[in-house]
Amino acid sequence: MNNTQQTSRIGLFFLLGVALVWVTFETLSGGKIFKEKGYTIIAGFESLKELKDGDEVRMAGVKIGVVEQTRLAGRRGEAVLKINSNVAIKRDATASIVMAGLLGNNYIGIDLGSTNESELRDGAEIRTRTAPDLNSVMAQLGEVGKKIETVLSALGESLSGDAKNPGLVKKVDQLITENRESITKATDNLQQITDKVNRGEGTLGKLINDPKLHEDLVATIGDIKNSAAEAKTFIATAQAIIDQVKSGKGTIGTLVFDDKAASDLKASIANLRSVSDKISRGEGTLGKLLSDDTMYRDTQAIIKKADRALDGLGDSGPITAVGAVAKGLF
Repeated sequence: MNNTQQTSRIGLFFLLGVALVWVTFETLSGGKIFKEKGYTIIAGFESLKELKDGDEVRMAGVKIGVVEQTRLAGRRGEAVLKINSNVAIKRDATASIVMAGLLGNNYIGIDLGSTNESELRDGAEIRTRTAPDLNSVMAQLGEVGKKIETVLSALGESLSGDAKNPGLVKKVDQLITENRESITKATDNLQQITDKVNRGEGTLGKLINDPKLHEDLVATIGDIKNSAAEAKTFIATAQAIIDQVKSGKGTIGTLVFDDKAASDLKASIANLRSVSDKISRGEGTLGKLLSDDTMYRDTQAIIKKADRALDGLGDSGPITAVGAVAKGLF
């Protein structure tokens, strides 16, 4: 082996070593030889959920920084986030730990926040919320599975039963066995009824098979609809009349809501009652005419005199007749 080949191999191994050191550095720390300038914010969680240094910080799916440090602070875990200097995070923005796929690494996801809010400064703490992870989801699914298993077990016991308490299946089977004859008769009766209906016998059979009955039924339904429409019209008219009365329109409305008309009506009724009372007491001409016999007798006497005067006219002329009648009356 000459010196040139040996030198080439040594240089190749050196380059491979440098590349391996570079990949290891990038993988473990996510850093660069010359770190980007930026600012840090603090995100506190009840659990960091396998979050580690170097994990990404994303906003709207875009990488805006990395997790610079994870630490325990009292009764919670804190992640120190290194944010690129050209990215502004609003004060009402919220950070959460997100799982990138089933086998991916966790990362910090930050929402955009409101446009009118101010920005977080270096060293500020961002609001956080806990997002469900795969472990919690699987635990909840396990609890649901246990509950389903319990329900299915109880349902199986209810259906199958045991030696002391027969289950639903046994009860149904026993019920059918004990009432087999009744069920058979009921089925036969139902079959007979169905056959009669198919042959057009009975009211239901005629209604189903006779077109005329169907037409009559349709006509009757039409009459009922027309009657209902007329009833609606009558109700609408009555409602209009009631509305007029309530608004004081018309005679009835005036009598109900016009105080002057009501007073005039009361006065008229009072006068009429007063007149009737006077008549019943024999006061006035009409009262005396109805209650005093003297005027009745005088009227009869006058009528009799008139009859005698007319009988004595005979062949007298008109003037003589008039004078005779006047003499007979007075």
